[in-house]
Amino acid sequence: MGLRDLDREREEQGGAQSGATGKPGDLAVVFDADRSFAAIGLLDPASPIRIKIIHEGKPATIDRAFWVAHITAALARRQPLIDQSLADPERATTGYRCINGENDGFPSLVLDRYDRTLVLKLYSTIWVPHLADLVPAIAEVFRPDTLVLRLARNIDHDGLFGLEEGDALIGVSPADPVLFQENGLTFEADVVRGQKTGHFLDQRDNRWFVRRITEGCRVLDMYASTGGFSVNAAAGGAHEVVAVDLSEPTLAVASRNMQHNAHVPAVAACTFRPMKADALEAMNRLIRSGDKFDVVIIDPPSFTPRQASVQRALTAYALLTTKGVKLVRPGGVLVQASCSSRVTADEFHTTISHAAAQAGRPLEEFRRTRHPIDHPVDFPQGHYLKAVFAHVP
Repeated sequence: MGLRDLDREREEQGGAQSGATGKPGDLAVVFDADRSFAAIGLLDPASPIRIKIIHEGKPATIDRAFWVAHITAALARRQPLIDQSLADPERATTGYRCINGENDGFPSLVLDRYDRTLVLKLYSTIWVPHLADLVPAIAEVFRPDTLVLRLARNIDHDGLFGLEEGDALIGVSPADPVLFQENGLTFEADVVRGQKTGHFLDQRDNRWFVRRITEGCRVLDMYASTGGFSVNAAAGGAHEVVAVDLSEPTLAVASRNMQHNAHVPAVAACTFRPMKADALEAMNRLIRSGDKFDVVIIDPPSFTPRQASVQRALTAYALLTTKGVKLVRPGGVLVQASCSSRVTADEFHTTISHAAAQAGRPLEEFRRTRHPIDHPVDFPQGHYLKAVFAHVP
């Protein structure tokens, strides 16, 4: 179904409905205790949060011009990243997040850029009735060659009016991975079938810093995925990178990403060893064999989707730290990250610091990081990413 069909479907549905019988995406006006206008949201009947706020303050018309203004504001927040990319070839970046959900006024929606291709990922069908205005607004601000639609697993396909995962809302969906630049290095993103929108963009700054500390090093990259840290470690002068991941297809992408940068002398000189294995099993095997590394990077997926499992997640982080420090040469560096939003930064840092001390290898932290500029967070519960860089005596 095209955007004209969506427009017609929206007209047939009519305007916002009252009561609890509204459809996903219906406009909901919120009033305060004094019956004064407070906000406008999109109705999401299937969600615990029934109204997703898109506007606060004074009354506004929700139309194409509204979306253009909000997308333009989101782009302005990323302007320092764009300016840096243009000014410094070593920081050239054409892959970044353009819209970060509710933090940019677009709850349950993200928009990522990979060079001339944009990927729109929806986490709720509330946006489907608004695509007829939203897609032209995206086109006006970013002027992409292609806009690919991605859908979260929880999406109710009955409310998609014929739209499917991987459909092109602008242009044609690419048959092959899209190449883009991240801090002067080349990566590929499978924007149609890859995890998330094709690449984990939020670790870009941490990968850049890893590149600054790996000259002459032997590096272990746990949960390596498509090799973002591995490639940066190689570009920084690492003589060997061991990349561990349970997924053979993602390790194949990591190997291709190394090849995409083979023109960089340091990358060409680096020995890259992908290892398909469970993380803990691989770490135990390396510990038993007496392997040591100058830099150990541990960047696991989220361990806790709900508050009830926070303690289990903290136990997992502690276990990874205990094993990780055993693999770091004296004076080497441990880089450990968490993307579990339910785990606070204080809980994470306290847990791994205590675990390292208990293992007899107390950490000497020299850097803590949070979200990059293209992943702004405007509310406490949105802070999911945290990482630590520490020397291990």
